[in-house]
Amino acid sequence: ARLLEAGVMGAGGAGDPGGKTPAPPPAGGVTHPGLLAEGRLPPDPQELWRHGDLLGGGDVWLLRRDPRLADADLLFPVLHGGRGEDGTLQTLLELVGIPFAGSGRVGCTLAMDKDVAKRLFREAGIPTAPWLTARDPKGAKEVGREALGRLGLPLIVKPASGGSTLGLTLVKTAQELEGAVEVCLNHDDGVLFEKYVAGRELTVGILGEEALPVGEIIPRHELFDYECKYVPGMADEIFPADLPEEAALRVRTAALAVHRTLGLRDFSRVDFILDADGVPWCLEANALPGFTANSLLPKAARAAGIPFPELCHRIARMARERAAKGGNRPRG
Repeated sequence: ARLLEAGVMGAGGAGDPGGKTPAPPPAGGVTHPGLLAEGRLPPDPQELWRHGDLLGGGDVWLLRRDPRLADADLLFPVLHGGRGEDGTLQTLLELVGIPFAGSGRVGCTLAMDKDVAKRLFREAGIPTAPWLTARDPKGAKEVGREALGRLGLPLIVKPASGGSTLGLTLVKTAQELEGAVEVCLNHDDGVLFEKYVAGRELTVGILGEEALPVGEIIPRHELFDYECKYVPGMADEIFPADLPEEAALRVRTAALAVHRTLGLRDFSRVDFILDADGVPWCLEANALPGFTANSLLPKAARAAGIPFPELCHRIARMARERAAKGGNRPRG
């Protein structure tokens, strides 16, 4: 079986994770029916191949003829955030018919849209902090002022979609609101205003239909922000978290409910705030969480006795079994 990482094509550069570089598509003799019908020449497959941009280009016709994909039994996305996690990549792969690991286009889209996800959490009875969302950037500050009156301070201001806490601000005074909205709009057109919930920051990895041990994140800053996430030494990540068994079970049960509510599959990671009353408030779900050996999901797996290579193998096996049943099978 041949496994191809999504990071190899489009976002991670050309090449093959096994160290072997496949031969590029043959020059000449390539006809693209859609473009030729429009009187335009197709892109040069060799140029796209050299720049590793076949996925980024989004051309289904060319992707079906790329030798790296034709020989792969499975594609394993390792792109975190952006078009790699918001359903764009998954939609393309489903159109092409390439078997891939992880959640499909619908689950990824729902998880990335924080407003829609929170609505689904609320309908499913999963605790999530009260919020207001501004979809139109022109009205974001007005919605923010409404949020101050309805939700009070402190207030979390963050992009309505996206990840890695980019554009997130903890607003403590009314005077800080306008600047927080402007920071947020640098990352997304939508702004989500959320009531701040104080407590312990917890995270739960999901593998298949199993909730892994709960982890606790203790950041050096007041929030687990971008710097604390990616700068070594800026946060302690403790697996398993020091929780009573009943509390840990409650958080893990809530995480699995989030995973199922959004229609995620194979693996995900769900983040919570555990308040002083022991209520786990869901912050968000990550359909395609960070996937280095030191990322939170692999750390949770290690706490469950699952080393990183076995974690990758289990996920790949789930995706292969799904493909064998007819899910995302390559089209002719």
